[in-house]
Amino acid sequence: MFGIGKKKAPLVEDTKLYAPLDGQTIELSSVSDPVFAKKMMGEGFAITPTGSQVVAPVAAEVTMIEGHVIGLKRADGLEVLVHLGLDTVTLNGAPFKSLVKAGDIVEGGTPLVTVDWAAVQAAGLETTTMIIFTNTNEVLADFDVKYQTVTAGETIGNANVK
Repeated sequence: MFGIGKKKAPLVEDTKLYAPLDGQTIELSSVSDPVFAKKMMGEGFAITPTGSQVVAPVAAEVTMIEGHVIGLKRADGLEVLVHLGLDTVTLNGAPFKSLVKAGDIVEGGTPLVTVDWAAVQAAGLETTTMIIFTNTNEVLADFDVKYQTVTAGETIGNANVK
């Protein structure tokens, strides 16, 4: 009753990467923000979105979710940050609706957030969304992503740890 003592679903071992949005995957180096393009926050990739529902790019535990940013941690320790748009912190969460909370266990492709991209664009901001492996140096061995038009939730590559 009331979920007291309720067990969380187990975190699944899964090295696949899933498209977080409908759109076009692009190289991180082509993002207009140098913090992301120069990989100062870690390796990763980006997507130019055409869809408004953001799904989990990995099977993981949600470690944080605050409007424009979602933190995830895979069973193997890989930490993944999904950053929705550029400079969208200035919107104070307005165009973002969270569908999960910190502590939730998600599979790749699980809906996380819906975004009103029209509101982002009306504020004069870019919609480019980054998927960053924030503990690249400590954990990431390699990753591969298909750079093409993708559908949210489809498998687009793998990320392997050391």
